[in-house]
Order: sequence, then C-alpha cells, then structure tokens
Amino acid sequence: MRRDRLPRSLLDAANDSSIGELRDADSLSQPLGPDDAPPAPPARHGWWSRWKKPLSVLFFAAVGVLLFQYARHIKWGLVWQSLTDLPMLALGAALGLAVASHALYATFDLIGRRYTRHTLKTPIVMAVTFISYTFNLCIGSLVGGVGFRYRLYSRLGLKMGVITRIVTMSMLTNWLGYKLLAGMLFILHPLPLPPSWHMGNHGLQWIGAALVAISAAYLIACWRMGDHTWNWRGHELYLPPPKMAMLQMAISALNWSLMAAIIWVLLQQKLPYVDVLTVLLIGAIAGVVLHVPAGLGVFEAVFIALLSHRIAEEELLAALLGYRALYYILPLAIAGLMYLGMELKARRLRKRAHIAPA
Repeated sequence: MRRDRLPRSLLDAANDSSIGELRDADSLSQPLGPDDAPPAPPARHGWWSRWKKPLSVLFFAAVGVLLFQYARHIKWGLVWQSLTDLPMLALGAALGLAVASHALYATFDLIGRRYTRHTLKTPIVMAVTFISYTFNLCIGSLVGGVGFRYRLYSRLGLKMGVITRIVTMSMLTNWLGYKLLAGMLFILHPLPLPPSWHMGNHGLQWIGAALVAISAAYLIACWRMGDHTWNWRGHELYLPPPKMAMLQMAISALNWSLMAAIIWVLLQQKLPYVDVLTVLLIGAIAGVVLHVPAGLGVFEAVFIALLSHRIAEEELLAALLGYRALYYILPLAIAGLMYLGMELKARRLRKRAHIAPA
C-alpha cells in the first residue's frame, strides 16, 4: 500500500511519533542539569558515624577528669606567692621566653603539613598545635598531645591517616632535638647524681653516648635514603630529606633550651645555665618514664635532688612554681578558650581553613 493512500489520521500519528522520537534522542544527547541528575544512593554509615558521639562524650569526660586532677594537685597559694615574690624584670623576661617557646613548638606540625601535603593554613595548624601541646603538658600526651590533635584536625576535614602521620612527625621532632641536646650535655657536662639513683657520672655519659649515636644514625639515614617512604606491615615509614631532619633537631633543641632559660631566669641566674638545662632534660624524661601528667612532683623532685645542695630549697621551689604558672597554667587558660572557639566555629573554620588551589 502506498503512503499517499493511507488515511490522514494515520499519517498525522506517524509524523507526531517520529518527531517525538527525534526529540527524545536529542534530549538524551544533552548533558544532564543539576535538577535532572538521578538521586544519590543513601550514604553508608561506617563505624565512625556510629561511635562518633559516644567517643566525643568520652573524650570530653576524660579531659574534665584529668584537668580536675591536675588542678587539685596544684598548691595555688604557693604559686601566687612565688609569682608575687619574683622581681618584675625576671617575671617579664620569663614570660617572654615562655611565649617564644610555645610559639616555636606551634611550628612543629608545619613539618607534618610538609610531609602529608595537606592544605590547612599556617595559622590554623599553629593554633591546633598550641592547643594540643598545652593540654599535653598538663594532662598527658595520650589525651592532650594525641587526642586533641585527632579531635581538631578531624573537625577541620583531615583524614585519620593524615592526622596519624602529623602526630608521629611532631612527636619525632620533639624527641630528636632532645636526644641530641641531652646526649651532648650528658657526655660533656655530666652532673653528680644522688646515690639513690644507682647511677654514677659514667652511667649518664654512656646514656649520652647512646643518644648521640641514635641522632647521628638518623641523620645518616636521612642523608642516604631521605625523602622516601616504606610500607611495613601496613604501616608507613617515612624518612625526611636531610635538611628537614636537621631543621627538626634544631627547632626542638632550641625549644628545650628556651624552657630551661625560663627556670634559669626565675632563679635569677644563681646557677649556671648549663646545669639548669641538664637537670631539666633529666626531669623531663623522668616524668615521661613514670607516666605522671605534667610530671607533677617528679619534675620538682629531680630539681631538688640535684640542685638543693647548691641553692636554698625555698628559692628553687619558688622558681619551679613560677615556671609552672607561666608555662603550664597561663597557656592552659588561653588554650582552653581557643579550643572552645574552634569547637563552636568548626564548620565555618572547615570552609576557610584550607588554602585555595592555585
């Protein structure tokens, strides 16, 4: 049957159908707009989504308990009296040194940023480092140094693996400088230790030699195999380039030196600075070994045991209490306010914290 003999109604229907098919084909060739996109499948909630709130509550509870214990062991009257008895010049110099030390430590996580290549801005990174370091001094490294970093960096959008590498690099930086500085002082300037420590000067020198050897081995490894990453049993091992390794040791050693300078100034230079630095390094490792938050009691006991025969115990305790006030308590109050601000503005900071791509 010829086309011109078909009824007009059938011809019109055929034409409409072919035009509709052409329109459908043309619409398929066009890109989909935002309103035309198919609905996204429902997100799968992993273990972190289920446990995020309970873990956050547990974290805040642990912080509260540790802060209460820390405050309960402080003799506030003695702290205030020790501060008021100090000359204003010494107090101002010690405060300036404390600010310099905290500012220097706040740069440690910038090395972690260089390693992980995340894009958080420098002020945000330094603020997180300052908060975590201050809480680390007062309530211990597990909740302070580690817990606060995980809490804040995750709120700012970093993944857990990236945060782990930042924490590891920061802790490594801190103790690299310690090992080098302590090792050299223990070898070249050993202090006579109390008989109850069961370790003479030769024992301290042997420890110093071991610390220097570890530091030298790290530098040699970075020089030979620097800027390289290995995977060992699911863990990432990274050696920085030699320049970064030397920077780690330099800023860490300088930070420990600034901390000792605070006590030396508060003692009004009545003891050689090198002696104060050596005792500070011994006291720091004693507090870590005994797992005492902020080294409460242990730090003071080390100073009294090693220096009380050379300076009055009252003067020594006054300087140490002043050191705690300026380096621990005052920064803790500031860090607490900064932390509350970051928690309240977490979403806004998360949008603004990253460096815009070039």
